[in-house]
Amino acid sequence: MSTHAARLIWPDGCDGAPRVAPQQARRTFNGAAMPAGTPHSNGHLDGQRFRSVLGRFATGVVAITAVDPETGEPCGLAANSFTSVSLDPPLVAFCVAHTSTSWPRVRGAKMLTVNVLAEHQQEICAQLASRGGDKFAGLSWTGSPSGNPVLDGALAWIDCVVEAEHLAGDHMIVVARVTQLDTHAEGGPLVFFRGGYGRFHG
Repeated sequence: MSTHAARLIWPDGCDGAPRVAPQQARRTFNGAAMPAGTPHSNGHLDGQRFRSVLGRFATGVVAITAVDPETGEPCGLAANSFTSVSLDPPLVAFCVAHTSTSWPRVRGAKMLTVNVLAEHQQEICAQLASRGGDKFAGLSWTGSPSGNPVLDGALAWIDCVVEAEHLAGDHMIVVARVTQLDTHAEGGPLVFFRGGYGRFHG
């Protein structure tokens, strides 16, 4: 994977966990050495370490789009927490933050569309992840069968309706039932890994 220059900035950078000086004391767990910074058994995890460790799980990136029923304008957001859930019935899921100002607009539509982003669509991802403004300014798209934006260059699209929403910490887990789907453009996927974007090399 080759990481692009543009990156998401996490505390203490985004290239892994903060370095531990050799002279720092180490605690033990069941007789095994534990690096300093490992959480105690009281259940409290350091947020920075949590991000650093979970950031080693590579994901794809999707754009979730819809048409705002109040304005008739396209709306959407970017997410990397997307997964298939069930084949029968066909279900997918993704997570949105409670602080998202875009999700209420997308949620207000009867149907939403998941766009699987391609490796050259990092700037589109950043545009859809931004707050405020016209997120679709300068973007080319066609309508899915539901009428929602299918971004030019996306690898695939998935039309779906929200089936359930589950409160989970500072996010909402959204489960959606797939109604129609298809492949779109050809190419490699946009990959998110350790706080940065990259591409898949087979």
